[in-house]
Amino acid sequence: MRLNARNIAAGLVAGLLWSAPAANAADTLKIGVVAPMTGPVAESGKYQTQGAKLAVEEINKAGGILGRQVELIIEDDQSSNPGAVLAFSKLAGDASIPAFLGSIRSTQVHAMAPDILKFGKPVMIGGTDPKLTHMSNPWLFRCRPNDSYSSRVIADYGVNTLKKKKWAIVHSTDAFGTSGMNALVDALKKLGAEPVLVQGYTNNSQDFTPVALAIKQSGADVLGSYMTNEPDQGIFAKQLRQLGVTNIQWVGSPTTVTTTALKLAGPALFGTHAVVDFNKDSSPEARAFGDKYVDHYKTIPDVFGAWAYDAMHILADAINSAKSLEPAKIRAAILAIKGYKGVEGVYTFDANGDGLHGYNIVTNKNGSIEFEKHIDFKD
Repeated sequence: MRLNARNIAAGLVAGLLWSAPAANAADTLKIGVVAPMTGPVAESGKYQTQGAKLAVEEINKAGGILGRQVELIIEDDQSSNPGAVLAFSKLAGDASIPAFLGSIRSTQVHAMAPDILKFGKPVMIGGTDPKLTHMSNPWLFRCRPNDSYSSRVIADYGVNTLKKKKWAIVHSTDAFGTSGMNALVDALKKLGAEPVLVQGYTNNSQDFTPVALAIKQSGADVLGSYMTNEPDQGIFAKQLRQLGVTNIQWVGSPTTVTTTALKLAGPALFGTHAVVDFNKDSSPEARAFGDKYVDHYKTIPDVFGAWAYDAMHILADAINSAKSLEPAKIRAAILAIKGYKGVEGVYTFDANGDGLHGYNIVTNKNGSIEFEKHIDFKD
């Protein structure tokens, strides 16, 4: 479903009714950030805010946005949907904030979406459920490739490179996991590979024994996964290996190679493959960001920091190009961005608000994540 003209008009009217708050040139320009600072995925929120802060440092050194220094206003989403809604509502209540960085988790973006449409200001998101930018909400701008692309890369790599056709699919039952699973099943069918097992699980599970046993008994020789939270990824990987599932090939979603998942799973993820939008060896821009991030934070960056870094820079460029804080003008400037070289890839925004259209394939070689290739799509 493409953006509905009536809902776009309603959203743009909300943006046009916005009135700029009085401000002196010396005042900072606030950008709102919704991030998990507490709860089970709080570590990812640390990386997200670090990426955004690194971008803000660079933006401010270059003169800021519209001549004003940028200040991040961060609200904790508590790693939950209700927390995300509350966090965004708090930020949106500040009329001086012209735009926001939202969540990397699709289920939380879905939860916030009605309020985002109501307030009518641009929100940069990292959630990869394809539906997010096809549900008549003109204020969502994705700074990651969606899962219609990740599923095609996973399927192609598993079938054509690894030469495997007996697939087991494990997925979270939330919006991200379900949409990814559905897209992967469709992609595999087009390649003549019918899954022998499709197994869902609930986020924040502590025992994946039934899932691991189902995979072992299925006879699958390749595993595709869409796992939302890094603790789940770590627990599942360890339990899978403990139950003797060691010979199966594994091609996972980006969570498979996040810094937190790698720390939690350790050797249990050695030899696995993943699709990921950020890898430090995928481009000169990615490599430069990786070096700066390590210098600042003494840790290796992953997608959580990378997407927020890109989102903040894109937002700054758009507002400076628009020469205005009016939401409708910022929106138009974001959609006009073509060929922007970010650390996650080259951004060209389409009419729905999707900026990236491809993924990297990487392999975990004894804990080192090695870049294999980048695949872009035109459709």
